[in-house]
Amino acid sequence: MEKTVEHSSEAELPGQGIDPEPIELMNEGSSSPLLLVCEHAGQAIPHELGDLGLSEDQRRLHIAYDIGAATVARDLAGRFGCALILQRYSRLVIDCNRPVGTPQSIPEISDSIRIPGNAGLSDRAREQRENAIFDPYAALCAAQIAQGHIEFTYSIHSFTPQMDGLYRPWDVAFLYRDNCSQGEELAALCHEMFPQLKIGHNEPYSIEDPTDWYIPVCAEPRKIPHCLIEIRNDHIDTNEGCAVWAERLYRLISCFMEQHNATDA
Repeated sequence: MEKTVEHSSEAELPGQGIDPEPIELMNEGSSSPLLLVCEHAGQAIPHELGDLGLSEDQRRLHIAYDIGAATVARDLAGRFGCALILQRYSRLVIDCNRPVGTPQSIPEISDSIRIPGNAGLSDRAREQRENAIFDPYAALCAAQIAQGHIEFTYSIHSFTPQMDGLYRPWDVAFLYRDNCSQGEELAALCHEMFPQLKIGHNEPYSIEDPTDWYIPVCAEPRKIPHCLIEIRNDHIDTNEGCAVWAERLYRLISCFMEQHNATDA
């Protein structure tokens, strides 16, 4: 039986002193040319929204956050000493990699699972989530990407091995569309460095204006190398797996940046 979720149209989200801040900036003030983001890092739900009508097991699924992505991103930021923006709230509260106002921004169904707390929301309730969670995240991304020393940016994600009944065989995938991204070159380098991996190009998703935010809005206008990196989440659902993949991506991105800088020299 689905739970009943009550909303207060006047409540502030997140609740001051109760809920965590929506975003975390790691290595603030870094002069590294690399900027990392992790849009689906967290599982938090504002206290006012209860559990969105979901069980604890459902809130641990891939529909709620990108399993392992935050751990990999933190490891990478520590190795590079670069800035990392993490979004702390569940993508089911509001998906910060979706344009606001689109059906995927606050989904009512995800991978065939209904989200009772998102059903029939008023405009006011949607605006509360946008104002409290999406807007601060968007503002921080815009401010960080605008810094002149940023020359590369990557968004760290994970994907479930099976969704909507379809198996997804890739170990890692690179999502890009603009030639300035040099995403194809990064993926080719990954093929060269890790030939044992099954690598996807624009799989299991592709970058589209209606369904993506960071790459179209922040990365592409800067015309710097970028892409969204997707790791299959059964590879990074343990600390050991996250460490393996952080090491791989560290080697890959380091080599790519070195080659890019050598070419520009």
